[in-house]
Amino acid sequence: MAILTKLGFTGTVAAVLANPDRATGLEKSRRDRLTLTFDGIAGDCHGGRTRASDSRMVTQYRRGTEVANTRQVSILSEEELAEIAAKMGIGELSPEWVGANLVTRGIPDLTLLPPSTRLMFSSGATLIVDLENGPCRYVGEVIEKHHPGKGSGFVAATQHKRGVVAWVEKPGDIAMDDEIVLHIPPQRTHGG
Repeated sequence: MAILTKLGFTGTVAAVLANPDRATGLEKSRRDRLTLTFDGIAGDCHGGRTRASDSRMVTQYRRGTEVANTRQVSILSEEELAEIAAKMGIGELSPEWVGANLVTRGIPDLTLLPPSTRLMFSSGATLIVDLENGPCRYVGEVIEKHHPGKGSGFVAATQHKRGVVAWVEKPGDIAMDDEIVLHIPPQRTHGG
């Protein structure tokens, strides 16, 4: 018996982005396609099978401890980016500014996808959702450059709208307009 349930709708890839060198900044640039390997996105600064633990993990590990890299890919949705922009009072929130690798279209409440959800692409490439991506003040600094006086509102505007981070379960290529099929793990409610 399969434990994951295929959802009755599909999403679409709206944009793919990468940045080979984090030293150049948080911003990413659009690509025609991304090649996913077990190490993450080929040529992206967040690749690797392992990474150093950071401020998100201080209750589990001393900062800098080598851990599995479950943050290989940052995924956001067009719909949630538009909601964040509206809350911030800006016309547009570009995915390049927020460090996104993948932008989806047509997946409702992307940020609320449960951990272990599979995003399966037309090519067969598959990502596994780790967790919701928390708001980041560094993104606010990038937005401030484009919309002076607005960057400080990013963290508050992105509560449960910042997308998810994921890691590669099955390598392959993903490109604009590829279809995304979702498979979610069992969901439990209190008392049931």
